Amino acid sequence: MAKLKKIDRTRAQESRNSIEKLYISMRHLFSRGFYKPMGVSGETLRKSLLLLRPEIYGSIAEDKIELNGLIYVIDRLPRGIEECQFISLTTDEGYKNSHFETIIPPKRRRNCYRIDKDQMNIEITRGRSEIYDILTHLTFLFIESHKIQKRVTVSDGCDFIREWKYLEDIVIHHKEISEEEREIAIAHLSNILGRTFDEVLNIHKAFSTKDNQDRFFQLIYWLGKLAINEVLENKKRKITFSSVLIEEIGHHIYGDIWAHNIKKSLKEHKLLKRPIHIISANMHSVLNSIYAHNALPKEAETNKGFELYQLLSNSDSKPLQKAVKEYASENGLIYIKDTSGTNINVQIIDTDKINFEKSPFEKINSVKENPVIIVMDYAFGEQAYETMDELLKPYKNSKKKNHLDVKSISIMGKAGILEGGKGDIMIPSSHIFEGTADNYPFKNELSKEDLEGFGVQVFDGSMISVLGTSLQNKDLLKFFHDSTWNVIGLEMEGAHYQKAIQSASKIRGNISEDVKVRYAYYASDNPLETGATLASGGLGMTGVTPTYAITQKILEQILTV
Repeated sequence: MAKLKKIDRTRAQESRNSIEKLYISMRHLFSRGFYKPMGVSGETLRKSLLLLRPEIYGSIAEDKIELNGLIYVIDRLPRGIEECQFISLTTDEGYKNSHFETIIPPKRRRNCYRIDKDQMNIEITRGRSEIYDILTHLTFLFIESHKIQKRVTVSDGCDFIREWKYLEDIVIHHKEISEEEREIAIAHLSNILGRTFDEVLNIHKAFSTKDNQDRFFQLIYWLGKLAINEVLENKKRKITFSSVLIEEIGHHIYGDIWAHNIKKSLKEHKLLKRPIHIISANMHSVLNSIYAHNALPKEAETNKGFELYQLLSNSDSKPLQKAVKEYASENGLIYIKDTSGTNINVQIIDTDKINFEKSPFEKINSVKENPVIIVMDYAFGEQAYETMDELLKPYKNSKKKNHLDVKSISIMGKAGILEGGKGDIMIPSSHIFEGTADNYPFKNELSKEDLEGFGVQVFDGSMISVLGTSLQNKDLLKFFHDSTWNVIGLEMEGAHYQKAIQSASKIRGNISEDVKVRYAYYASDNPLETGATLASGGLGMTGVTPTYAITQKILEQILTV
């Protein structure tokens, strides 16, 4: 009998297996209620992440410290977390009513509270995806901290290298240092981190703030210090999940409150029976596209096409942005600031109160019954299902159910692209949910041809909804792109939105079966290109053209129905 040839696993297969292990492990640890990230309980997480070697975490599997990944992670975690031995993940448990300062990370809308010098509480109100996101970032951070520990301890932990002592002296004594002393410290840090002087100098500038020029010194010191305490003094870092969080997760508690507030506002403004179009997007592109030309006639005269939106996207244009918002609030815009905990703000736009003259839509034929547009800010991962599922349910009052007359649902967002570059556009024909056989084909009302002619490349095909954008690597993404799945990009919400839309329209009868769907994404990064991942920085002005091109096409289709 002929022997079967042993087939070695490819890197893509290993990567898929690592992601599966990561998520099984995280769900187990969550159910358990606590774990020690650098102990036995966190071993599977660490090993899986090191085997996976996600692009966003760069050189995580090497001895040198990963700097770009560090910026990416620190921007998404609360200020001061590197000093905390204990991290507690909670739900909304009333900390906002206490004396604790609310700390919101720059790149993630979540409330965090420094309980004391050793403990940080992070509030989870956006579902499991948020937990996965935090745990992978913390695992990366702790792995990097132990690299620092290994590089600075000598004589089996009885002593430390002189560069570390120099850094400790600056941080512990809060020393005011001269520019020359700063450069000496950076030179010492380059040795600690295994990086060049130039690399450390640039990263020091990136972390520098107006209030704290040497934040990078403090960050590296405390990361290393807590790892040293863990190894030499057995002071283990610990992550806990509150019992209330464990009980509430997955029950749509925040999504239900959020959706009820929107429907209540529709009823109060007598808009509940009107045709409704839902758009998941940012809080500026629909607003500016509809109102900016009439709100800023002088600026619109001198800034043609998308130049007006570039002007409004400038950080120095706060007075102009305020003028647009004030004009909009007097002409059909209702703004609902989130109080539910979902961190998803909402705009309701009554098109019956809009003067479309001099706007990009002045030539569009007005419809008999002008629709209502609901613009919801970006959801996060699985939160997309929770919020959309609740929003599409009928509004209940004491007398009867009021079904919403939802005519269309449009999803616009940022995504990683697998062909092309930053600012290019992706038009999906289906969503594939990573790690499962679940797939959601649909008829997209937007086509590739609709978005051509704006000076950016447009691609169509399948999109993969990943369990976490920070967990992807080139081998896995190359497999998705080159195989018959024909994947053009990756994001975190599409499959969850479509699951909610399909169940509401085709099974539960909450909305019409004929509801139209539109999906379009613009590329925030290309994880297959070295130096083009999310860790390389934001889109800046590159994102203006694709954002407003997609918005314009969505609004054209809504207003010509």
